[in-house]
Amino acid sequence: MLSTKKDKNKNLEPGTAQNRINEGTIVKGDISSEGFFRIDGYIEGNIQTPSKVVLGKSGMIIGSLRCENADIEGKVDGTIEASGILTLRATARIEGEITVGKLAVEPGAVVNASCLMIDEKKSSERGEKKTASAEIRYNEVQER
Repeated sequence: MLSTKKDKNKNLEPGTAQNRINEGTIVKGDISSEGFFRIDGYIEGNIQTPSKVVLGKSGMIIGSLRCENADIEGKVDGTIEASGILTLRATARIEGEITVGKLAVEPGAVVNASCLMIDEKKSSERGEKKTASAEIRYNEVQER
């Protein structure tokens, strides 16, 4: 029996499909997807996915990013909401607001943002939606 593309797509788990916005690509508008994102281009708008987002060195987001996990090497001017782990690499430049479950910042990253850390495990045990466990203000400037 021959299978069609439609049949093949049924076997994909939500969040396993990869979306890629390549360097030189400009997107203006909101993006919503169930799959993983790799962004090396420019996005002006809001991004929402229950999966992971990787923002490459040449990538830039002006707007909001809502995801489970994020690995940032590029620039974000806006809000980031990562329910899991937000990793800011040495080349990351962040301006705005951050809400995360866990935060990892490499030396050299420039973060000028308010940061609210959420403890989802404790809040779900109490039946609450979210509980702030820490509020951190980062403002690291890299010497040139």
